[in-house]
Amino acid sequence: MTASTVSLRAALYLRVSTARQAEHDVSIPDQKRQGEAYCEARGLQLIETFVEPGASATNDRRPEFQRMIEAGISKPAPFDVVVVHSFSRFFRDHFELEFYVRKLAKNGVKLVSITQEMGDDPMHVMMRQIMALFDEYQSKENAKHVIRALKENARQGFWNGSLPPIGYRTVAAEQRGAKTKKKLEIDPLHADTVRLIYRLALHGDGTTGQMGVKNIVSYLNARRIFTRDGGRWGIGQVHRILTRRTYMGEHEFNKRTKTKELKPVSEIVMVPVPPIIDRDTFDTVQKLLKARNPKVTPAAVISGPTMLTGLIHCAKCGGAMTIRTGKGGRYRYYTCSIKARQGPTACEGMAVPMDKLDDLVASHLENQLLRPERLETILAAVLDRREEHAERRREHIAELNKRATESELRLKRLYDAIEAGVADLDDPALKDRIDGLKAIRDQAKADAERAQAMLQNSGQKAVTPQMLRTFARNARQSIRLEGGGYRRDHLRALAQRVEVDTGEVRIMGSKSRLLQALVSGGGVNAVPTQGLKWRTERDCRHIV
Repeated sequence: MTASTVSLRAALYLRVSTARQAEHDVSIPDQKRQGEAYCEARGLQLIETFVEPGASATNDRRPEFQRMIEAGISKPAPFDVVVVHSFSRFFRDHFELEFYVRKLAKNGVKLVSITQEMGDDPMHVMMRQIMALFDEYQSKENAKHVIRALKENARQGFWNGSLPPIGYRTVAAEQRGAKTKKKLEIDPLHADTVRLIYRLALHGDGTTGQMGVKNIVSYLNARRIFTRDGGRWGIGQVHRILTRRTYMGEHEFNKRTKTKELKPVSEIVMVPVPPIIDRDTFDTVQKLLKARNPKVTPAAVISGPTMLTGLIHCAKCGGAMTIRTGKGGRYRYYTCSIKARQGPTACEGMAVPMDKLDDLVASHLENQLLRPERLETILAAVLDRREEHAERRREHIAELNKRATESELRLKRLYDAIEAGVADLDDPALKDRIDGLKAIRDQAKADAERAQAMLQNSGQKAVTPQMLRTFARNARQSIRLEGGGYRRDHLRALAQRVEVDTGEVRIMGSKSRLLQALVSGGGVNAVPTQGLKWRTERDCRHIV
């Protein structure tokens, strides 16, 4: 056989970008049929077929594409021609198209199109490049139209089809022709887990103070509180839950690009969804996370030796006040850090003797806050909310038990069908269904037991007048140490922010933290708490 009669070897590259395109455009089987017919008609020997389902042609991050290119530039190349349905199947970026065409050509491999046959002369090369420019333009226009439609769908409050955040599920909301529009609703099976995560971040579990992300992860995993797919929790998952605005009723659509970069605010669409937690809780948790961030609050502020470090702020500028020394370390002062770093033009803040301010804060808490009648007044509203929360928790437990029972009944019906020979146990779909129902049943039972335990625990810790008197007496004794020192942990369970102004000090604290300290015997946490509510005018104290 002479060289002129030797068949050229061909590789067939098939691609669709989406499953929808596979159904309504040029499908993989259709491309394959046309490609094989093209090779047979032109006497090409088909060596290998590369199939790329569901991959965009705007970039080269395609496994089969890269495998084909690596084979095409290897020496010797296993094929002489790459056959595609159209150049847009190969690449929709004109620069990248030419780059890979030339890369293959250097190794003697040619790119040909079934529907856009071209020669090798300059005119045909230019035509191919113009086609590639039009393909690229069309791809970008299509992307613009798609994102525009998705944004409008989001503005109308509908869900765009991605996996909902944990704690939510999709529900059919409206039928428009053949298309079913969906919205989010709260999933009672997992929403309580979201509420628990926020509660641990804000209040702890009743025996400890506020928890950081790592401690929350350990708490959930230790108690076998699983993720939606039955797995263990990780730091990233919990942090996303604590920072996602969706949980307070504001889902942000079109927030990031494909490269995870933030888009301009004007591009973001706010989708209203049912809130799982209230805005105050969300905002307070964000401030707590910011306070725990080592880039914002150094570790020394969280665990420093001084009583008010991390809690004390300048009332004039809001900046933290830090320790400064004088006379060779004999005297110590709280001073505004903004003024210290940027000078008096930034803040005219003042310096306060550390011993004087520490004593003032401790004395005010002893004499004003730690009185049974004052504690009862402050905590009255919180105690009322506890009963309201208990009632909601009882309703939630009933819902969880109902879901567990329904799943159990469905499992029983499936087992009956298997025993009757109606269903085949080896059917993969049946196994998946059984596993799914078991997971729902087990998770619902676990959540119900946990919620019931929390309900009973809260009931056992009902606040009585005797508890208030005992707590006030013990707390007054525990604040001070022999020799003039202070029990910083006990003090920080009562007050979480101190603001220093000219002639005045404002001491603020959280009702929830106060109740937590009361029912847990003084559980504390040294991280600054925001969302402070128990301070009134009578809780201000002038510097003497």
